[in-house]
Amino acid sequence: MPVANEINSPFDQLVGQPLAAAYLSAAVQARYLAQAYLFIGPLGAGKAQAASLFARSLLCPNQGDDDCEACRLVTSQSHPDLKTLAPEGAGAYLAAQMHDLIREATLAPILSSRKVYIVSQSDRMSTHFANAFLRLLEEPPRNVVFILLAQSLTAILPTIQSRCQLVPFAAVPESIGISLLVDECAIDIDAARAALAYSAGSVADARDLVLSTNLNALKRELTDCLRGLVSYDALDVLEAARSLVIACKLPLDELRADQERRLEEGRELLSRSALNNLEQRLKREMTAAERGSVVWVIHAIRIWLRDVLLYVTARADEIVNTDQRDLVALYASSLKTPLGSVLRCLDATLEADLNLDYNVSVQSIFEFLLFTIRAELGEQ
Repeated sequence: MPVANEINSPFDQLVGQPLAAAYLSAAVQARYLAQAYLFIGPLGAGKAQAASLFARSLLCPNQGDDDCEACRLVTSQSHPDLKTLAPEGAGAYLAAQMHDLIREATLAPILSSRKVYIVSQSDRMSTHFANAFLRLLEEPPRNVVFILLAQSLTAILPTIQSRCQLVPFAAVPESIGISLLVDECAIDIDAARAALAYSAGSVADARDLVLSTNLNALKRELTDCLRGLVSYDALDVLEAARSLVIACKLPLDELRADQERRLEEGRELLSRSALNNLEQRLKREMTAAERGSVVWVIHAIRIWLRDVLLYVTARADEIVNTDQRDLVALYASSLKTPLGSVLRCLDATLEADLNLDYNVSVQSIFEFLLFTIRAELGEQ
């Protein structure tokens, strides 16, 4: 059995997933590959990072141990033989995405000896998409590996499961995530714990949050909004919702710059047809990222409301936003019926998630949330 720190494997980067790392590393080294893999585990377990590392190992001539051009292209998400799919319509996959996948999967690789498709949130496949994908797995194209990511097997067709190699991922202990963030980002324990909470337990996303100027600006805008909400009139609430909509676009600036770089690299490597396909994927990626910013804000409000709930139930020592204790205490003391008011506000965040899936405007979603919270406060 290999001893820790004696292996030079890209999978050593995986946090808290020794079994998944060992399995994927062994599969690459033995060159014994399945046609499809199904990574199963909770949010924050590192499935997306593992999929990227696995893709790098499959597309690199040196199995991902090198800082070669292929590795750099995978890391920058611009390798022409790597495609990542995500739901693009009302929280589910679109028929057009399956059409593109079937057409592209039959094409020969461009730089590598194989192609890799990462299907994120594969438990959000529509029935039509799942059945079409099943047919693709039944007669798989040559030199193509599919990596499916999901939180649970429940929503995955058993026939799809049977054609995939299952790779389970466990929840990463909070203590490990906090320790890594403290060491890597030079922040204190409270800040690391908050970053993990805002990132649904994902160490990689928490690291991005700590290091991203734009994400932190969005977080500050939300905090300012919640701080002022206690005294806002109706017009102020509408303006605050508009400001949140604008702030949600801040994290997209980083993605936009990254997309421009990927397009520039694509112009040097890809045919006109492949470049057009890349442009369409980047547009869909931007649409998904716009939705992701809104999801993040709703999740952040839920985290903050959880802190208020902890405060009113005499568990203030467990709150996440330790730098905002005064704001949490202010809300706890201002609520009409503390416990019931917090629960009604939490229900509103769930309704906001549904409204987003039904393509309700972001402005309307934020107005609904802010007016609901404001209505549960005492006299204005």
